[in-house]
Amino acid sequence: MLTPLSDQELHHLAMNIVGSEMEELGFEFLSINSKPKKDPQFVALKDKKLHFVVVRAVRYPDNPVHYDEDLVNKVRDHGIKFKARTYYAGVGLANSKNYEMPVHHEDDYVVNFAGLIEIK
Repeated sequence: MLTPLSDQELHHLAMNIVGSEMEELGFEFLSINSKPKKDPQFVALKDKKLHFVVVRAVRYPDNPVHYDEDLVNKVRDHGIKFKARTYYAGVGLANSKNYEMPVHHEDDYVVNFAGLIEIK
């Protein structure tokens, strides 16, 4: 029996993908919130500047670069109070054998991640 990943597991997978990318880009993490919809997920420093990052796991066929504007604008407005730059990181996840199937523990998956999208 194939066990699909739960929403929480998909979110953790997306968090790991984004966190690894941020590490490679030289971000220093100040706080990490791995609860879905508790925003921002990452508060980090880079070049002595504060950055807020909202992470979302996005199931195929939804487009991971499309985001909830009200949500990210709310986080951006909060970030402005702290002189922080705000980013959205949507991570598309699909079953590698069949995109129409859920991502399972037993199968490989495909990642569609365009990087950090700055919200201005």
